[in-house]
Amino acid sequence: MSGHNKWSTIKHKKGAADAKRGRIFTRLIKEITIAARMGNSGDPNANPRLRSAILAAKIENMPKDNIDRAIKKGTGELEGVSYEESAYEGYGPGGAAILVDSLTDNKNRAVAEIRHIFNKYGGSMGENGCVSWMFTKKGYLSVPKENISEDRLMEVALEAGAEDVRDDENAFEVITSPADYETVKTALETASIPFEDAEVTMLPQTTLMLKCKEAETMIRLMDAFEDCEDVQKVYTNADIPDDMVS
Repeated sequence: MSGHNKWSTIKHKKGAADAKRGRIFTRLIKEITIAARMGNSGDPNANPRLRSAILAAKIENMPKDNIDRAIKKGTGELEGVSYEESAYEGYGPGGAAILVDSLTDNKNRAVAEIRHIFNKYGGSMGENGCVSWMFTKKGYLSVPKENISEDRLMEVALEAGAEDVRDDENAFEVITSPADYETVKTALETASIPFEDAEVTMLPQTTLMLKCKEAETMIRLMDAFEDCEDVQKVYTNADIPDDMVS
């Protein structure tokens, strides 16, 4: 299992607990709001980032009223909180590279909390650029193998502009450039090919396998970032043994 899929699996298993605390909805609302604001449009057809945010909200069964209010806050039709985007990077257990995307209404609080999480779990926050060079921004879609043959998926995905289709145990991974992500995703939808994870993300160029205590600590560190209200997304090049995901 690839590192990206592994962390997605861990995140989804935590999803039920996060949802009870409103973490998932809070993140989604913030992303919809900032997407509407930054894209200068509340129309998802004219705003790819907003379209992706709305899709993610629908997957999590967010009520339409919540989505509409978040859009209106972003466009200024309703009064709302002003969020600021920031990115941080550093090192985790075993020297694993970590990128953290923050979306917050209090940058000082966010910096302090993110630094605290790094330090608490044996990591350290670094300077801008210290690990970001290890990652590449890509479109990513995960397609369960039981839903499609590899030949059919490759035919549709590559024809639509995908860069690669990878075999990853229980799923196929479709990799695209950020510019072609929406086109490829739409092509899969049109061909009735169901996918699970679908996002523009930061993929590590190489991964670092962690074992035993370092892997356990890394999972706790990632959990802490996922639970932090000021953290929107977190990426790492750390990989862990398959038996630690179950």
